[in-house]
Formats: sequence, structure tokens, C-alpha cells
Amino acid sequence: MNISLQQAEKAITAAKAKAAETGTLMNIAVVDAGANLVAFVRMDNAWLGSVEIAQIKARTARYFDMPTGEIGKLSQPGGPLYNIEHSNRGLITFPGGLPIKDSNGTIIGAIGVSGSTVENDHIVAQAGVDGVYADQ
Repeated sequence: MNISLQQAEKAITAAKAKAAETGTLMNIAVVDAGANLVAFVRMDNAWLGSVEIAQIKARTARYFDMPTGEIGKLSQPGGPLYNIEHSNRGLITFPGGLPIKDSNGTIIGAIGVSGSTVENDHIVAQAGVDGVYADQ
């Protein structure tokens, strides 16, 4: 099962609201279960360099079905995934990418956020995940 456009738009709306609340300007990408881009937004004046980073974070979270920050912990020198960021034509292994699951726990896509500190990126991404099912 894939995330629907409607669900992806809910994720982006919730993430944009959290970005505004935190005073940040973000690039927000949502991919489906096949890691294909479903929705993307670049908030006014968000960093141009973060456009691709947001999309790569979303794909990375889906490729490995885990938060990008967790992959980062495993990819440190001496870690079991050391140098993984060089695979798949490049991965992003710091916070800001999260899988999105359906109500049964099946991964249906992922969100990637970039434009501020990795802590803020993660907070905004989590808001996007939470926003998918906020009104159900």
C-alpha cells in the first residue's frame, strides 16, 4: 500500500504548521512506499540547498524503514553501516527523515525535512508524520 496524495498533503500541511511555529523555513518532501516523490513544498525563502536534502532524507528513511538519525548512529566509523551514505547514489544519515506507517504498522511512505538544525528538521518531520492521521 502507498501513501495517498491526500495523506501526503496532510503531512506537508502539518509539517509547514510546525515549521511556522518553530520559526523555521523548510523544504518538505513525501515519498510513497516505492520511494517515489508524491508531494513537495519549499517554503518561501527556505534554503535552496535543502531542496535535494529533504528528498534524499525521505528516500533514505524509506529505503531502510527507519529514521535517518538512527541510520546516522549506525554509520559512524566502526559501526555496522559505516559508509552506507555512499550507497544508492547518496543517502542522508542525519535526522529529518522518518518512515510513515498506516494504522496496521505497514510502511506506506516517508517524509524528509531540511532547512534548519537537524533537531528542528526532526521535529518538523515528526509533525508531518503525526499529521497524516491527525483528524481520524
